Parts: sequence; structure tokens; C-alpha cells
Amino acid sequence: MITARDDRRRTFETVPAGAEAASWWGRAWVSALEAAARDGARLARGRAYAAEGHVDAVTVTPGRLVAYVRGSRARPYRTELLLAPLGDAEWAELLEAVAGDPAALAALLEREVPRALAGTVLPGPGELVPRCSCPDVARPPCKHAAALCYRAARLLDEDPFLLLLLRGRGERELLDELTRRNAAHAARERPAADAALPGVAARAALARRVLPLLPAPFPPPAAPGLPPACPADPGDPGAPDPLVLDQLATDAAARAFALLTTGEDTVGGLTLWQDAVRLASAHHTAGLTGAARTLFRDLARAAGRTTTDLARAAAAWRQGGPAALAALEEPWDPPAGPFDRARPALLAAALGPFRPERNRLTARTRQLRLGRDGLWYAYESRPDAEDWWPTGTPSPDPVTALRG
Repeated sequence: MITARDDRRRTFETVPAGAEAASWWGRAWVSALEAAARDGARLARGRAYAAEGHVDAVTVTPGRLVAYVRGSRARPYRTELLLAPLGDAEWAELLEAVAGDPAALAALLEREVPRALAGTVLPGPGELVPRCSCPDVARPPCKHAAALCYRAARLLDEDPFLLLLLRGRGERELLDELTRRNAAHAARERPAADAALPGVAARAALARRVLPLLPAPFPPPAAPGLPPACPADPGDPGAPDPLVLDQLATDAAARAFALLTTGEDTVGGLTLWQDAVRLASAHHTAGLTGAARTLFRDLARAAGRTTTDLARAAAAWRQGGPAALAALEEPWDPPAGPFDRARPALLAAALGPFRPERNRLTARTRQLRLGRDGLWYAYESRPDAEDWWPTGTPSPDPVTALRG
């Protein structure tokens, strides 16, 4: 399990080569320091230090970027770049803006800084504060701080989530919060009037019937084929979304391939709700992108559940399939033995006391649920909120499950 503390500290032993930023946000980062510099010679020397590999491992935490920079002396200098984190109200406004803007969200998922966020997350002139243990403190930035700035720009080129980490939030917690906000956005969208869904029930289509003998089949293919392309029809507002059709056709091809090669349909016995959850869990960004949001909403409507229910259930399915979904939705009364062993083990591991209730052990923002399969499933919730979401990997050992 990745905790908020783990998600808010990143260390890079190696940094991509070069001293010149390639992305527009990397260049904006460098410009913020250069605009406040009063000595071009120090900047030039810092750029040379960066290109020559004088910057050692870089550690990024909220508000601070730290590295040791080797200068003319044998002992390296501790060098920092400080950037004020955003407050809770600023983060709430930023996340809501991204959740409501499909273009900004798509850019972030493609590991790009959305242009709409430039004024919020990128440092302005004077916001990037350098510090260094070297004696050259008269006219900051010194050449060591400049070298760290140029090297950090190369890291930001590769992973712009580091810029958001400097502003106070880790990548995993950002994606989790965006998933929840997008589920709420999708729930507020007014769907079209209900219409009869085409096709027949899977059970009816797969029911065994007496048929005449067929000729010998061809050998099965090596892998499922790709579905045909379905171009969009901009002239027909009621035309189906081609990306949604592609996803459904791909899933159907995979099921057909399994049925052809094994004679078994691994999803034929699922309920309508379980199958909707399985489809929604196919990608960890399901429900986030504009293209997937329509499918996400339609799956929830077809199953008679909310998009928030579907987002939570999809997270459980990714955690452990049907057994994990049952642990999410089916409280039960297990025998006393597993709890009698689990609670002392959690105390011995310094994970705190847990309150038992049916098949659940709860301690503030953490929870464990015992499944009927004998595995423990970990959950997390925001402080002071009963909003439990699956996390980590299930395990027969409660300590291992809680720690991921």
C-alpha cells in the first residue's frame, strides 16, 4: 500500500542527461530562477555544472527540492530550491478545474502540464527560492543552485507530476481524488432518455442447444484479432462513440478467443453488475477521460447503480476480482479466530488498535475487511469521512495487506 507520506517523497539517483529543458513547462521552471538572477556568469557556470554531471541524487518533497552539488572543493554542497505549496482551498479549486475540463485531464494523464494550470502550478519570478551551504551567498542564486535548477528541469520534462508534488500533492493521491471527482461529475450529467438496449442476454446467447454436426473447425488463431475501425460520424449526433465500440469489440474478441481455445467462458456466469464492474476496471483511468466517461456512465445506468458505486467497485475488482468485490459489498460474520490473531499482530507491528465490526477492522482512516476466501482486503478513507476505497493487494496476513 502506498501511503500519502510515501507518495510525497521521490528520490532520483540518476537524472536524464543534458542541461537544457525540452518541454515548455521545463523552460518556464528555468525562467523563474533566471528572471530573479543578478549574475549571468553564475547561471552560465551552473549550466556547465549541470551538463558535466556535478548534481548528485535529487529528492523531491512538498515545497522542497534537495541535492548535493559537487563544486571546486572535495566536499559537495547541500543545495535546495524552495517553492511554496498550495493551500487546501487552492488544491480544491485546481482539482475541480481539471475534473471539469476533459482537455486538461487528458493532458495530465499523458504526463503533460495542462496549459490551463500554468499560472497555478508553475513558479513565477521570485517564487523559486535557492539555498546552498556554499559560502557564495551574496548574490543568489549561486552556481550550485543554478545547476540544480537546470537538472531539475530535465526531471520535470520526464515527469511533470513532480511539479505537482512540489506544490504539495503526490501522483497517486491526485489520481485517486480525480477519479472520485469525475465520478461525481458523471453523476451530475443528464443522460439521454432511457432507450431499449439492443441485443440479447448473454445467458440466452450462450445457452446450450441441440444443433446439427458442424464441419471440423479451422485451427484457432494465435491471439485475438483487432476489431475493425469505426470512424466517427460528425453529421449524426446520435451515432455511437467509436472509442466505446472499440473497447466493447476488443473485450468481445478476447472472450471469444478464450471460448474458442478453452471451451469455457470465464465471464459467462457473472451478474449484470459484476460484468459492468469488470468492464469499468479494464483501465485504471476508466471514467477519467472524456471518451471513457460516456461508457462509464452507461454501464452504471444499465446496472441501476451510481457512477460513484461503479468507480469504487472497479477499484475493488482491480484489487482482487469477484472475491474483492464481495468483500466490498457483502458484510458477514466470520468466526472469532481470524480476528483474535489479527488484532494482536497489528498492535505488534505498531499499526495501532483496530475496532472490530462484523468482518471489518477499522482504525481512523484505515480499514481491513476479511473476505470469505480467507484474505484480508485493505481500505482507506479520507479523515472524518466514511468513504472507504480499496487499496493495495489482498493477503492472508493482515499486516502484509495493510502495508501493501
